[in-house]
Amino acid sequence: MFARLLRAGIKTGHIALIDHQGRREDFGSGTPSVTLRLHDPALAFQLGLSPWLKVGEAYMDGTLTIEDGTLYDFIDIAMRNTQSLLGLKSQKAFTVINRVLRWWHQHNPIGAAQRHVAHHYDLSRKLFELFLDESMQYSCAYFTRPDATLAEAQQAKMRHIASKLLLEPGQRVLDIGCGWGGLGIYLAKTAGVKVTGVTLSKEQHEIACARVRAAGLEGEVEFKLQDYRLEPGRFDRIVSVGMFEHVGLKHFPEFFAKVEDLLVPGGVALVHAIGRRDGPGHTNPWLRKYIFPGGYSPALSEVLPVVEQTKLWVTDIEILRLHYAETLKAWRANFQRNRAAIQALYDERFCRMWEFYLVGSELSFRYDYNMVFQMQLGRGINSVPITRDYMFDWERAEAARPRAQIIWNNGQAAE
Repeated sequence: MFARLLRAGIKTGHIALIDHQGRREDFGSGTPSVTLRLHDPALAFQLGLSPWLKVGEAYMDGTLTIEDGTLYDFIDIAMRNTQSLLGLKSQKAFTVINRVLRWWHQHNPIGAAQRHVAHHYDLSRKLFELFLDESMQYSCAYFTRPDATLAEAQQAKMRHIASKLLLEPGQRVLDIGCGWGGLGIYLAKTAGVKVTGVTLSKEQHEIACARVRAAGLEGEVEFKLQDYRLEPGRFDRIVSVGMFEHVGLKHFPEFFAKVEDLLVPGGVALVHAIGRRDGPGHTNPWLRKYIFPGGYSPALSEVLPVVEQTKLWVTDIEILRLHYAETLKAWRANFQRNRAAIQALYDERFCRMWEFYLVGSELSFRYDYNMVFQMQLGRGINSVPITRDYMFDWERAEAARPRAQIIWNNGQAAE
């Protein structure tokens, strides 16, 4: 059954398939080229029936191995042929089923949302330290030049976001989904604002609070272990980076209504999130099961109609295209360099799972299925200037000035 799928769907690139009895068949031609071996007699049927879930599981379990070529080559071929594979009758049926069930898959009420976050973000902090930059930014970096290091690109990302917030000393800023606290600390250090951050991850909250103490910012920055929907305060600015993907389509009205309620008149918000270039869809079933339960990266056509139901103005939208592909490439290199240490934390199956996640995610951006959008929102028509010069002026001035040193919780210093 898997052979029939490959025979009909592989138009670009070459896959050689060796079944559990040693029989070989070739599909497609040219490059990239890989040789796959199946070690379980039941696997061919499973892969043919549900490849978007079972291929990843088989690679994790070692029942599918790659003898020639690499995992990157294999997923590269799959991405090149996605449209032809999805066009097959058997796969069309699963696409319809997943679209129908996506409302249930993205059910993230208070309580369930924290369990979904814990599945991923409450893994060992050591794991994230081994592949992220020293500021532990776990979202798309911003590469202002091709030779920028990961740390430089993440610094540039925080600077780019800050330029869109029109920050002034003493303003109250809410960071929804604050991660390990890097952005909140950066904003407080560079702009003199007072930051409140909320996260549902116990691990992230613990590290973020430790970083505040290490940076000497008690009283200026506070991080809470709390659902954003329970935040009672009012804020001049709101920022959310890499959190909106965990909201879920049916909770979009709730999210933007809360942003509107939390912003003071004339306030500004910035949402940075992964989006879909090709319109509404559903989350890959393997990614949903093993990496981001409850997650969904939306098309802008699913976001803008919801914002239009509020009193918020969409004052700016920027699309970042290949920046996340380069970010994931750097993460993947760090992961492979530290693979032995990560295997010691977990096991080889876990390493194969994360390798599959990082490779697949990188290629989803390289083949233009995904992008990142930064949506600036204002609570009032005059909340931001009528031209974008203020963004460029602030960003360039901040990049040129001697940068304040931030001491991260792990004892290392980062600019």
